[in-house]
Parts: sequence; C-alpha cells; structure tokens
Amino acid sequence: MVLSTSVGLQNAHALPLPPPGQEPDLSIEASFAPDVAVDFTAIVALNNCSGSLVRLTTSLGTDEAMVLTNGHCLEGGFVSPGQAVVNKPSNRVFKLLSSDGKKVLGTLQARRILYGTMTNTDMALYGLTESYDAIEKTYSVRPLTIARNHSASDRRIAIASGYWKRIYSCSIDTFINELREANWIWKDSIRYSKPGCETIGGTSGSPIIDAETYEVIGVNNTGNEDGGRCTMNNPCEVDSNGNVTVVPQASYGQQIYWVYDCLDSGNTLDLSRPGCLLTRPKSQ
Repeated sequence: MVLSTSVGLQNAHALPLPPPGQEPDLSIEASFAPDVAVDFTAIVALNNCSGSLVRLTTSLGTDEAMVLTNGHCLEGGFVSPGQAVVNKPSNRVFKLLSSDGKKVLGTLQARRILYGTMTNTDMALYGLTESYDAIEKTYSVRPLTIARNHSASDRRIAIASGYWKRIYSCSIDTFINELREANWIWKDSIRYSKPGCETIGGTSGSPIIDAETYEVIGVNNTGNEDGGRCTMNNPCEVDSNGNVTVVPQASYGQQIYWVYDCLDSGNTLDLSRPGCLLTRPKSQ
C-alpha cells in the first residue's frame, strides 16, 4: 500500500499515518509524462496520499463535490478486512493543484467520508463542503469523471499523483482475479505495464486516468516492493484455481466503477441495492 509519511520515504509503501498537520512538499517541481495529454487538473494532495476531485456521470453541478483516494489513506488508519466506513464526519483538507502543478489553487474541505473500504477494492470517497459549481466558480476547475464501465487491457493510462506532483504513463497490462496483501484481498485488480508506472510511496489514491477518454477508471494503491509473497508491501496474485504468483516490482490499482451499481434513484449510495459489490459495514 503506497502511503508516505515524509518526502524522504519515496520507496516506502504501507506506513503509519504522519503526524497531524504534516503536508507534502509542494515545492517539488511538477513532472509530466510526455506521451499523454493528462495534466494536474482536478488533482489534489493529501497529507499522506494523493487524490482527485471527481464526479459521477449522473452528478449535478449543485451536488456535494467528492474527492477520491484510497481506503488505506483515511485519517482513521487502515480499514479492517470485511469492514467499511460510511457517512462519517470528517474535516480532512485537500490541496487543489493548478493544471501545471506549479501552485496550489486553494484548499478543499471535507464534510464527511461518504464511503471507504479496503475489502475487494481500496477506495474512499469524501463529500466536500462545497458543490461542483462553487468549486468551478472559485477555481475554474471541473472534476474528473468516474467511468461507468470496466476498462480493457492495453488501454493507455496516466496516474497523476498530487502528493509528488508527478504523472506516470503506461498501459493496463492485465486484470488480476485476486490480489492479496497481508490480511486484505482485492478483486479484479489492475496491473500496470512496465516501464512507466513504477509508483512510489505517496502515490496512493492517485486516479488512474484513461489517456484517451480522460475518465477515471481506477485508483492506484500498491506494489510489490521486494518479491515477497502476499505480505505487507508485497502483494501476490491469485488466479481462479488458487494458484499464487508473485510479480516483483509490479504496481497495481483497484476498481471503482462498482459504485454505479450502488446508487439509488436519487443518486445516493445504497449498499443494500441488488448487484451492489461494495462492502457494507458489519453493523449493517
């Protein structure tokens, strides 16, 4: 899991949350991928991870704006296997970057954690205090859109990290039946091609952006650091027959389009809907 606690820990993945108030080093010069047109529009920096301002295809301008990151980036720490966080108050702040990554346009304020989990996927959605229209009026920034459908192998992608102000580019190598890391299991995980997307600590929560449609097709979350088997910072791949494969230095992201099957007619998250694949809190 690609967390970072300081700019000196570039190769660290799953690490404790940093002290309150610690911020990414935004003096770092922005780095672009020359072979894709993706920039830092709608990209945010957290104090320990990366993220993005996102909308659904069904979102209205007056809706509560959302930020996407990883479930393991939540301020409360890692979410236990089989558990989820739903509609929890939050005062998290996010630094909204300019499209060229050279400056911070302003700070976005969370109102609540709409949803967060580390089971089957590793995603979190924060609801903000402002609407999409209000953010666009203040900063002239529109959100990225979460794709409704599963992506495909060989699609060209970009991974935009607000924490490091760096954009990686590569292709989707393949989809993994199960990815296991320590006590967590993720389904239908996205493995990136090499070279190009060798993500590092602090890139957790970065959106995986389709380089052609500019839609967000997943969220970056982990990588195998040193060839270990199914341990922390060393996820392993498990096929449908239970065979385990380790791909040293491979990096991965997780699915997020499942959220669409969990929306009711009012565009509100309803985890009890038939076909909803997102994990419910155990208390539900």
